[in-house]
Amino acid sequence: MKALTTEQKIHYILRLAVAMCFIGHGTFGIITKEIWCNYFAVFGIGKSMAYTLMPWVGIVDILLGVTMLIFPMRAIALWLVFWGLVTASLRPASGEPFAELLERAGNFGAPLALLILSGGLTGFKQLFSVINPNEKISAKAMESVANCLKVVVFLLLMGHGWLNIIEKKGLLNQYASLGFSHPAKVAIFAGVFEIAAACMVLIKPIRSFLIVLFIWKISTELFYPHYEVFEWIERGGSYGSILALWFALKQVPANSIISFQKVLQNNKLSF
Repeated sequence: MKALTTEQKIHYILRLAVAMCFIGHGTFGIITKEIWCNYFAVFGIGKSMAYTLMPWVGIVDILLGVTMLIFPMRAIALWLVFWGLVTASLRPASGEPFAELLERAGNFGAPLALLILSGGLTGFKQLFSVINPNEKISAKAMESVANCLKVVVFLLLMGHGWLNIIEKKGLLNQYASLGFSHPAKVAIFAGVFEIAAACMVLIKPIRSFLIVLFIWKISTELFYPHYEVFEWIERGGSYGSILALWFALKQVPANSIISFQKVLQNNKLSF
């Protein structure tokens, strides 16, 4: 059996990450997660109607996530970039800290990186084409993928670190459930570590350290007190982005970073 190329490995990692994110997110719609009522309320939708709509939103998310596993169409990936950004933005819009949006950068960043890896979008007809894992990409395109992933990983680590620094109640409860007698101190330590790690990834990422961050992320996301498995699955965009960056840095220098807007412009992606 022929070994996978680096480009193919990144493709399959991001594809799985996108699927995990939206399957996990959709599951919360199916089980009607109560906090979702706050996000429907942003649009003036009351609780009764919110609970009616949640399973339908969840079903669509799950179907799109599964479709990305078996038939990764560009139009679906583009929609998931938009939808991931919208759902993440509803958190600060409903009164939660802005860090909640940043912490979910993997939700919209993973499908964006997958689109960039596939060559971006050059026309309307291309929207309905399937993303080919065997497609050859240029060194410039791979650099754009790496830069995109750097920004995504920076944002998700910065967001989670910020939530630790402001002592988010849910995180403190996690640390307390693990037996820490001073959960606030643990939160500060974790927050400083994650913010420092985020800056390192943005400025000069070290491949070996990315493995540490990958293990850190997949481990700490297991500590949610409710619906642990679904929470862990939903964070697939975070793990996938870190691991994909690890592979991308095998082929591009780990220096310099271009803006998120420049990444979009270089690859003819627009919203």
